[in-house]
Formats: sequence, C-alpha cells, structure tokens
Amino acid sequence: MILILLGAPGAGKGTQAERLVTEYGLVQLSTGEMLRSEVKSGSELGQKAKEIMESGQLVPDDLIIKMISVRISQESDAEGIILDGFPRTTEQAKALDIMLKEKDLRINHVIQLEVNEEEIVERLSGRFSCTDCGMGYHEKFSAPANKGICDKCKSTNFTRRSDDSPKTLRNRLSAYKEQTALILPYYSTKGCLKSIDGMAEMDIVFDEIKKVIDGD
Repeated sequence: MILILLGAPGAGKGTQAERLVTEYGLVQLSTGEMLRSEVKSGSELGQKAKEIMESGQLVPDDLIIKMISVRISQESDAEGIILDGFPRTTEQAKALDIMLKEKDLRINHVIQLEVNEEEIVERLSGRFSCTDCGMGYHEKFSAPANKGICDKCKSTNFTRRSDDSPKTLRNRLSAYKEQTALILPYYSTKGCLKSIDGMAEMDIVFDEIKKVIDGD
C-alpha cells in the first residue's frame, strides 16, 4: 500500500502518520530524511544531491524519484509506505506514478486533513514550553496551574518557537495551500483522494483514516 498524507502545519499529520506506522506496519518516507541519509552514506545519489545542495540549487525531481524508488525497494518487507513531503506539484505526482507503475505499484490513498486556518493559528501560536524540562503548554488550552511556574519542575523559564508567531503561521498556511492546490485536482480525478476533518479529536481523525484504508 502506498499512502500520501496531506495536512497543513498544525493539522496533526505527523501524529497520525506515527499511529499509522504502528497500526499497519507502514514505513514513513520523508524526502528530507532520505536526502540527509543518502548524503551521509556517501552513495552515488547522495554525492549528486550534496553537490547540488551545496551549490544552492534545489534537488531535481528525477533525483528525488530515484531516492524514493531505492527506499521502496529496500522496504519490500513493509506492509506499505507513507510518503511525507512528496509530491508537491503535478509534475512530481506524474513522475511518481510512472516510477510506481514500473514496480507494479500505485498510490492507494491520498488523504487530506482539512483544517480551519484561524483555529490552527490559535492552536499553534499559543504554544510554549518549559525551557528546563520541555513540558509543553498552551496559553488557552493547557496553561500551567500556577501562572509562570512549570507544573513539572517548578521552573520559571519558558520558551516559544519563533515560527509559531501568527504572521509566520499564516505565511506557512498560505504556502501549503498554494502547493496542495496544484495536486489535489490531479488525485481527485484519479479517484484516490479523500478529505477528512482534521479539526476533530485525534482519535476520531485516526478512525476516519482507518476507514479509508480498510475500505480499499
């Protein structure tokens, strides 16, 4: 089974992918992780990718496709694959289909976790954590019992991620929409796209994803 899981920042895509890996014995393939792994290994593909990245250029689609092809072959014992971060364009989607067809494989499901942008901005921009122990909090939903004091270690030092500002989050959401807008019609036409309410409770979202997978 080949699964593509789409979700805007804050949609819970990473959490759901981890649960799917455990539930179905899938392997999650991240293009970023694959590039780092190939470069570190010193493989021929890795050397080419390293040269391209060091020159400040984007790694071309054909090289990414080759890396995915190699990893799929290496994970032949897995029950399936979750693709993370790829494809992002219609051209990439078409190239991916061609490569999979050569292996007698296909994209089984493309699952989009739909979210409300303003709720996502509120959810993420309110996050902060204890600098000392890493305990996570939220200004509105899970603030410390005593304001300014960590529940776990009693520290008064807190950290907020720089990319969790409302402005940055809206920019990230806009970039995501521009990317997915290019590939959603492609997969919709192929009949493998399913949209799920990503704002529902985590367990409900997972159950809906399972219904899509189990109904194949």
